[in-house]
Amino acid sequence: MPVIVVANPKGGVGKSTLSTNLAGWLARQGHAVMLGDADRQQSARTWLGLRPGGLPVITGWEVAPDHLVKPPKGTSHVVLDTPAGLHGKKLDDVMKIADKVLVPLQPSIFDIYATRAFLSELMARRKSGDVQVAVIGNRVREGTISADQLAAFLGTLGVPLLGQLRDTQNYIHLAARGLSLWDVAPSRVEKDLEQWGPVTRWAARD
Repeated sequence: MPVIVVANPKGGVGKSTLSTNLAGWLARQGHAVMLGDADRQQSARTWLGLRPGGLPVITGWEVAPDHLVKPPKGTSHVVLDTPAGLHGKKLDDVMKIADKVLVPLQPSIFDIYATRAFLSELMARRKSGDVQVAVIGNRVREGTISADQLAAFLGTLGVPLLGQLRDTQNYIHLAARGLSLWDVAPSRVEKDLEQWGPVTRWAARD
């Protein structure tokens, strides 16, 4: 049962957006997907509550923010949305169940420095080769100075950069209806689906 954790200790970087869309993609592939939400804001859980019937099923996983245990049986893939301020014992608990950790990073100097420290802590807690860690640039506007700064920073990390997701209202409109990119006509979100290609390929790898 692969467990994909979406994590960054800084709030507002798009963890819930990534988690819900990743769960939507896995469900569209025919997997039995469980979406957990360890964030007190419960954004991913709210999204599940808005999700219309008739779409690929995504089951909610009731997760206590201060008591993370192994996900229940009866599912094939798990996506876990995590809270801001993730470090110390909470990070240790996450790493015990994670197979992959996806770290969203926005092109802001504050996000970059906060994420540098988090990635160092993350890699220090990772046992040799047992958890795959990758970074995805999020809400990036192509051709801006901040986008160039983000690319330069990520080149120094030694952690794979999967790509960059653009800043678009598509995610906001879809989230308000409990939808993912894979729940609407591809022509409506063609550019976004293209940007997600490296993420889904990484998620599918053993």
